[in-house]
Amino acid sequence: MNKQKRIDRLLTFNLPLLVMLAFTLFPLYWTINTAFKHEGDIVKRPLGYIPASPTIDNFVTAWTNVGFSTYFKNSLIVGVCTVFIVLILSTLSGYALSRYKFKGKRAFLLMLLCTQFIPRSMLIIPLFIIFKHMGLISNPLSLIITYAAVEIPFTTVLMNGFISNVPRELEEAAMVDGCNKLQAIRYVIFPLLVPGIVATSVFTFIYTWNEFLIALMLTNQQGKFTLPVGLSYMMGEFNINYGALAAGSVIALIPAVLMFAYAQKHLVNGMGGSVKG
Repeated sequence: MNKQKRIDRLLTFNLPLLVMLAFTLFPLYWTINTAFKHEGDIVKRPLGYIPASPTIDNFVTAWTNVGFSTYFKNSLIVGVCTVFIVLILSTLSGYALSRYKFKGKRAFLLMLLCTQFIPRSMLIIPLFIIFKHMGLISNPLSLIITYAAVEIPFTTVLMNGFISNVPRELEEAAMVDGCNKLQAIRYVIFPLLVPGIVATSVFTFIYTWNEFLIALMLTNQQGKFTLPVGLSYMMGEFNINYGALAAGSVIALIPAVLMFAYAQKHLVNGMGGSVKG
């Protein structure tokens, strides 16, 4: 590669990519920077790019005094339960769409995709009325049901693509050896769907972990708040503890970052399988 090509690549690819990366990562850096500052330093030196005397007091305050440990536990319960339900139902639905032929199959797939265009805000009032009559307001079950219903159409389409890449012959061989349909799915299909299962789990968990509007409307008891709602309630009308708020944001980021770090290889393989299907 000659000098002119290197310069062109630097100006047209590397430099714009570096600017975009800095633009994306700077808010994250600023949040972490603020989380390790004393409250006095945040007020007196708001533009300090490095904490003068780093402290973990903000994390202790957020976790113990503000009740972040409770919010974290609530979000974890809702996220894990939703992932479990979505995985089972979307895998079985995706299997049916992949393996069986029936009238209206294409229209049904299209309808599943079209559900993703419905604004979530349109569902708030009907959901609130339904769960109020069921006595499930401020109950994690209302969030689990709602999040599962929202995610299943999209994850069903994903799993349909993943399962379509598994040869039918493997399943037929297992059934010849004595497995029934469910056993063939469990012992043959499931082990080959690890990339798809990981991709579906990550997408579902991140959605439930970050969702704010539905959780805000369906929970009115502070002890039942999820992390996004708990973060919003840390911003008072006359006073905001910026250090604790930043520390809470960092705590909320940790599970998502760790999950993506662990699952990135499976995510790439999984999405590739979905596109092929």
